[in-house]
Amino acid sequence: MKRCPTCNQTYDEDWLSFCTNDGTTLIEDSAATSDLAKTIMSPAPPPVSNPIEPANWNSPSGWNPPSGIGSGQFPVPQPPQPVWQPPPPPSYGPQQGFAVASLITGIFTITIGLCCYLGVISGPVAIGLGIYSLNQIKNEPDKFTGRPFAIAGIVMGSLYFVVVALIIVLYGALALVGGMK
Repeated sequence: MKRCPTCNQTYDEDWLSFCTNDGTTLIEDSAATSDLAKTIMSPAPPPVSNPIEPANWNSPSGWNPPSGIGSGQFPVPQPPQPVWQPPPPPSYGPQQGFAVASLITGIFTITIGLCCYLGVISGPVAIGLGIYSLNQIKNEPDKFTGRPFAIAGIVMGSLYFVVVALIIVLYGALALVGGMK
């Protein structure tokens, strides 16, 4: 236990080395006083003759207030500190929306388009989105990516029309051969 020799306040914290009231160095107190009134009560502040000057009755010894305070002058204003700004939002990288849409439409054209004959609509959409995406990639390569997706969408959309043309040719050939008999 430590004790302040000036105000007789006791402290249980071992890490504390100065009095929190008046700043004097604490001393080791071997016999803890049982009189709690001495530690609870603090002395009254001394009377202040000049109300403009700050009272130094509770300041650590050797501390002097900055010049200009209490003499009727205001301290020189300092420039404001820079205000904390949050970091910018993360960049989401290059755009590849039309290229992915071309790929998805091309997959739809090859799978479901052949079964239900919806490829007539989705095939040209896949080819158009792929060509538009390739034009974007060519004009602004740092902003747009997805060239493989766009090429795959164009290939699948075109492949649908090749397969449909092949089916029509084969069906016509079979009908022609079957009709000649």
